[in-house]
Amino acid sequence: MNVAPLSTNQDLDPTRLREAFGIFPSGVVAVAAEVDGRPVGLAASSFTSVSLDPPLVSFSVANTSKTWPQLRRAAHLGVTILAAHHGDVCRQLAGPVEERFEGVDITATEQGAVTLDEGLARFDCTIHREVEAGDHTIVLLELHAVEHADTSLPLVFHRSGFGRMAKPA
Repeated sequence: MNVAPLSTNQDLDPTRLREAFGIFPSGVVAVAAEVDGRPVGLAASSFTSVSLDPPLVSFSVANTSKTWPQLRRAAHLGVTILAAHHGDVCRQLAGPVEERFEGVDITATEQGAVTLDEGLARFDCTIHREVEAGDHTIVLLELHAVEHADTSLPLVFHRSGFGRMAKPA
């Protein structure tokens, strides 16, 4: 085994960090809810499962987000795991607020959680806790309902772009 320390005196330039973080592929979710009678949402590539008991998931949102302050007011949030064919929908969810749901089939629960009809899995959640973490906030969500019938492949975010996983042999 080679033993060589990583240099700790390097400049941790945000551009270099983004490139290094981008090496790790992640799935992408839509987080959405009805707020003031209209759908509000965003795309997040930081989604992960956290706990089975209680059932918790998380995602991170930039502290500069103008959408999160609106979205966090909702009683319930919908989380949709996006499928490989959702690249354009994901870009739309990151675009102009008034156009984020144009042409996208969505369903809202009575409590206001909004999910995309064609998602791989859909969750109805409430905010469990928010944790400040540097320039982002980690949002822990408690699950109240789950639906997953689609067996398609997920949308993958890798090196600042969208890709697909290879089908298992």
